[in-house]
Amino acid sequence: MVLVPLLWSMAGIFTRHLSLLKNGEIVFWRSGFAALFVAAYFLVSRKKRFLFGLKQLRFPGFLSAVMWAVIFTCFMLALTLTTVANTLLVGSVAPLLTAFFAWLFLGKKTAARTWVAIVFAFAGVVWIFAGHVGNVMDTHLAGLFFALAVPFAYAANYIIFSRVGKSIDMMPAIFLGGVLSSLAMIPIAFPLEATVADIGILAILGIFQLGVPCLLLVYASRFLLPAEMALIAMLEIVLGPLWVWIGVKEVPSTETLVGGGVVLLCLLFHEVVSMLHAGNKRRKSSITDKKQ
Repeated sequence: MVLVPLLWSMAGIFTRHLSLLKNGEIVFWRSGFAALFVAAYFLVSRKKRFLFGLKQLRFPGFLSAVMWAVIFTCFMLALTLTTVANTLLVGSVAPLLTAFFAWLFLGKKTAARTWVAIVFAFAGVVWIFAGHVGNVMDTHLAGLFFALAVPFAYAANYIIFSRVGKSIDMMPAIFLGGVLSSLAMIPIAFPLEATVADIGILAILGIFQLGVPCLLLVYASRFLLPAEMALIAMLEIVLGPLWVWIGVKEVPSTETLVGGGVVLLCLLFHEVVSMLHAGNKRRKSSITDKKQ
């Protein structure tokens, strides 16, 4: 699981070494390579079952694919318009937004600690936005809005998984999401201008920063609790800005450091308490079983 945030965190530093400036073409190549990799993996490992899975997706699966497309597209657009720190910190509210959506759409009970974390985390996000609201022409502001679409899409995907994930194989939706993301960028990506070096970097991003982590994440979900996975995934929020700070001297703004610090503290508090609470429940259940 630790490999997942490590690979995710490469996005910023590799993107900053692109000579290609057309963000639509960047998304086109990265999503396309990710789709090709995922398709190749499933065709080798599942063979006919992958093609059958695509046919069985139906409307919920297609909706999930659309959410993946939003995630793939908006994340890279955000990276090209604002700083890596802004993109990752705004996107990091996904676990808390997911908890809110689960309460709103699924009626799941939400702990008081989650509500507290949601309020303070979004206050931190608002503080990050506040540093760029004064200038409507600021590309950082557009990047922040694209970054904010990512956690909303993640949360929507969770609702879809919770409703139909046991009856429909949702893995082919990742492939279809990459295809939709790539196709959506064609009108603004062409004519293609990427150099061979750019295509090489985007292939690395599509395969190793996007495709491989998606597969590893699914595998890790069989062994780890959601709270444990969310806590480990927070490494990306720290490592992503660190790589570009060291590599290309991209220093986060004061608003990002302050607001991001609030978001990180809220997430850390929430996930640690969730893990402790889950551990206590397991221990109590074990003691009860032994008594019986």
